Amino acid sequence: MYKILSKNKKALTKYQISDRLEAGIVLKGHEVKAVKSGKMNLADSYITINKSEAFLKNAHISQYEKSSENDYNPKRDRKLLLKTNEIKELDIKNKKGFTVVPINAYLKKSFIKLEIAIVKSKNKRSKKEELKKKSIQRQIAEELKNI
Repeated sequence: MYKILSKNKKALTKYQISDRLEAGIVLKGHEVKAVKSGKMNLADSYITINKSEAFLKNAHISQYEKSSENDYNPKRDRKLLLKTNEIKELDIKNKKGFTVVPINAYLKKSFIKLEIAIVKSKNKRSKKEELKKKSIQRQIAEELKNI
């Protein structure tokens, strides 16, 4: 099992996931230490494709306490490590109206990996239906505990 370092909870509620991929991420040394200590926030982050490269945008990684870097930008663009055919697939889906967002950041052996998803935004109706299903499941679970 992998150690999850950060989750994007908003993505699971806002979007309907159609496909998932695993990607490596290029980080500086002090950023790796910060991510491993749990100082990464994936909320409102997304992935863009430029030519033949993919970049993680708007992900916040706080500066590591013992770092000596003065002009650190916590929301800088970070390059993702993907195969060329995966990048082409993401680009094609992106042009068809899908969005690419990170879902999880986790440790796989000693590497920091991102689980990225190709998603389509949900409409208000489907969000309400999902909330109803969750509340019904909670009620059933409570009743089963009381029995």
